[in-house]
Amino acid sequence: MKIYTKFLLVVAMLFASSVVSAEDKEVSTYLQGAYVDVQTATDKLKSIGYEIVTTYAPVEKGHTIVFTNDALKAEGAKPKRAHASVLRLFIDDEAKTISFTNPVYFGKAFMQDDYNDVVFNAQLEAINGAFAGLKGSEDKMPFDDLAGYHFMMGMPYYEDIDELAEATNEELLARARAYEEGKLLLFELKLSDKSTLLGYEIGKETKKFVEKIGRANAAVLPYCVSIEDGLASSLGAKYYLAVSYPQLSMGEFMTISDIPGAITTDLTKPFKK
Repeated sequence: MKIYTKFLLVVAMLFASSVVSAEDKEVSTYLQGAYVDVQTATDKLKSIGYEIVTTYAPVEKGHTIVFTNDALKAEGAKPKRAHASVLRLFIDDEAKTISFTNPVYFGKAFMQDDYNDVVFNAQLEAINGAFAGLKGSEDKMPFDDLAGYHFMMGMPYYEDIDELAEATNEELLARARAYEEGKLLLFELKLSDKSTLLGYEIGKETKKFVEKIGRANAAVLPYCVSIEDGLASSLGAKYYLAVSYPQLSMGEFMTISDIPGAITTDLTKPFKK
């Protein structure tokens, strides 16, 4: 009986250890693989049910494909979750590589306690099925740290958004469409009657930060703006850059210390009366 009891105790300890290990598992920020061109990638994404939202050039000789589907839009339609409605694929025509935003990583970061593993793992499986040989990036973070992530003490969390303007949704959308004759509005994705996600172009000088701290993560752009319940907002730039570049050191962050403020300034301009 004592031997049996000890056996059960060992099994229980091993089980507990496996649970802790699963919870503490590190998740790669990006899924990287062999080069395919924009048209080939677009065709592959469409073949597995994705809608192409826009194709954008964040850097010279590089393109980001922003894509979505009904499941992602349904998640993004939940209150304050609009940024989870799209995924991105950066195609580097210079380095001849591709890099997807990992659905599980950004799903957990942007959905917080509303994260649905079934939905975001399904995206991961679909992408891996269509693009063979993808491997996790060196950029990564423990899964359980993603929902409460901030770069360091005093830095913003996911919920610490940049509030850009208040008005009716219709008025805010009208301003975004009209500013600079709509040339900076990269996409408009309606998620519900109360929520729309916009892709917006930031200034030419502002977006140079990508080349400075790592073009491999250029899927960080285009920057997005949420229009929801009469508020135009964007993810706090100090949060969004840090979660997109989790290996960024304090020294590297200081080299772009003016960029978060510049991003907020750029995104506020379209919504001024």
